[in-house]
Amino acid sequence: MKITGARIQSFLRQPGSEIAGVLLFGPDQGLVRERARGLALSVVEGLGDPFRVVEMTGQTLKTDPTRLIDEAAQLSTTGGRRVIWVHQATDGVCSNFQDLLEISGGLEIQAGQNLVIAEAGNLGPGSSLRKLFEKAKNAGAIGCYEDSAGDLENIIRETLGRFGLSPTDDATAFLIENLGGDRLVTRGELDKLALYVGGGQNDTGAATKTVEVEDAMACIGDSAAMSLDFIVYATASGNAQELDRTLERAYLEGTSPIGVLRAMAGHLQRLHLALGFVAGGQPPDRAFDALKPRIIFKFKSQFQAQMRQWRLGRLAAAMELLMEAEIECKSTGLPAAQICHRALIRISQAARAER
Repeated sequence: MKITGARIQSFLRQPGSEIAGVLLFGPDQGLVRERARGLALSVVEGLGDPFRVVEMTGQTLKTDPTRLIDEAAQLSTTGGRRVIWVHQATDGVCSNFQDLLEISGGLEIQAGQNLVIAEAGNLGPGSSLRKLFEKAKNAGAIGCYEDSAGDLENIIRETLGRFGLSPTDDATAFLIENLGGDRLVTRGELDKLALYVGGGQNDTGAATKTVEVEDAMACIGDSAAMSLDFIVYATASGNAQELDRTLERAYLEGTSPIGVLRAMAGHLQRLHLALGFVAGGQPPDRAFDALKPRIIFKFKSQFQAQMRQWRLGRLAAAMELLMEAEIECKSTGLPAAQICHRALIRISQAARAER
């Protein structure tokens, strides 16, 4: 069934035992991830429990078609419902989910036993995967789109309010103008702004400190996210030497390897979207201008060069590699920094091969 508007939040908090699977899709991949995480936490107490949380990618389902149903039917050894979390689902694995929903609907898999969460990109109305989840009575489909100005203002005030901070109207207007393309990036930038200003609360928890527009401009405008930008642009351009230098600096600044992987994935998703516009008949300049939020001016020429350098198929493979690297960081016990570096080097090599 299609879940929209005011129903979304209540559904995410309590999807119902009759729901076997939920599809989260759309251009705002940060919002897709945030909602998927919240949905998973409505079922399990922690996402690090290997007995109750299983993660895989759409590519896994292509190579092992029975994996999804096998995991959905499996009982947790520690009790409680399990979460089967599928990243980068596409129309190419629609039949896997169709089999799951048909079996669950026929009660061959016990209702309410486990929950399958599927993350996907920007699926159009004609997508077979989207249609399947929207029409099935035992499934839900939720579109995740860029926050409106009103939604973004609420997020800004709510996030800063947790630190005892209250933005001025000018600061709020600046933040609305410069944030909003990706929910996770927005929250990350607001967290950094709160650390920059320093929190303040009285005994009642009310905000006691004001965020001025100068604070927002100093932290958000052109500096706070630059280290990640330098990494992703060096990687996607095939500049391994610059990649090593900027990645080492980011680690010294305390950036997490998973944060780097997600920033890289976000960049490749934007390249994929731009090339999708071109494949649909738009001129490259118009495809570039259609991206929201806009690419900042200092990176415009690099991004346009990467649009000429990459192909859709190679980008899809690179995004799959990043998702597998993130899962490896969480599940293998190997050093996350090494896993991240290895993945970025492979993407850098792929970029050079595209030239």
